[in-house]
Amino acid sequence: MALKIYDTMARAEREFKPLKGNRVTMFVCGPTVYDLSHIGHARTYVAYDIIARFLKALGYSVFFLMNITDVDDKIINRAKELNVSPFELSRRMTEEFFKDMEAINVSSVNLYAKASEHVQEIIQQISVLMEKGYAYAVDGDVYFDISRFPEYGKLSHQKPEELVKHRIEPNPKKRNPGDFSLWKGRKLGEPYWESPWGKGRPGWHIED
Repeated sequence: MALKIYDTMARAEREFKPLKGNRVTMFVCGPTVYDLSHIGHARTYVAYDIIARFLKALGYSVFFLMNITDVDDKIINRAKELNVSPFELSRRMTEEFFKDMEAINVSSVNLYAKASEHVQEIIQQISVLMEKGYAYAVDGDVYFDISRFPEYGKLSHQKPEELVKHRIEPNPKKRNPGDFSLWKGRKLGEPYWESPWGKGRPGWHIED
């Protein structure tokens, strides 16, 4: 009996076929470490841990990657409230997250990738998007231009104008209201890295 999974884009069950032989690669969006984990986090990570274990039991070779967003607005704002550095807060919350994963026996993850440890790769990705015309820089910030990607919203079956309703507030720097931040220019008291667009940090959307 063939293994089937639900295809979100097609909204239908599909037979599961790895792209490369017996090799299965899994990526799961991990936590933004500005606070302690909650039951919603646990539910998500237990579910994918079970999937990874099940695939291994079927004989597949599984590589499971989870990112950790340890550079973000929420972390910076919470750190200010607690009067600690953003890096200290994210370090502490990451340690607590690992303790939680151990407590609920989530053990299938092969690699946890912290955004702060991959900033150079992120800068390279943004540079490629800019070279291809999918992103643009304004005053040290870089945005993804959704008008250059006609299939934007296809996965969630939403039109760009519907997605804009969920954005926080208009930004005069953006070409389109739905454009999202890839790189944020430096602000006083915030962590930063050197980049072709000036000092700054990755935007939340590219930290996956």
